[in-house]
Amino acid sequence: MTRPSSSAPSQRMLRIGEQVRAALTQVLQRGEVRDEIIEATVISISEVRMSTDLKIATAYVTPLGVSDHSIVIKALNRHARFIRGRLGPQLRQMKYMPEVRFRDDTSFDNYKKIDELLRSPEVSRDLDGDNDEQ
Repeated sequence: MTRPSSSAPSQRMLRIGEQVRAALTQVLQRGEVRDEIIEATVISISEVRMSTDLKIATAYVTPLGVSDHSIVIKALNRHARFIRGRLGPQLRQMKYMPEVRFRDDTSFDNYKKIDELLRSPEVSRDLDGDNDEQ
């Protein structure tokens, strides 16, 4: 059997990533991680990307209401082994429990920049010029 040539994630990687995201959310909601920074911050997990062998889970998180995200990301990575142990009951079907890595989700910043560009006067002027021609 040949492997697909695309670098897109497989359906299995997407499904497992979503299961890991749900399990991580439950662990953080229940307050099982005893850290002042993590307990005082609302953390949104937008996506979990799995490696091809399903042994590494990269969680993209956004700490809400915090200006410096790096402090929260460092705290989560400091407790990654503990969090990995707490994922066991929700991910019993997996042969190997994935190593969890936390990264800052910058996609919202990118969306904000695109929105600002679209609302800029230059783009508005170009769009208004298209409407006049119709």
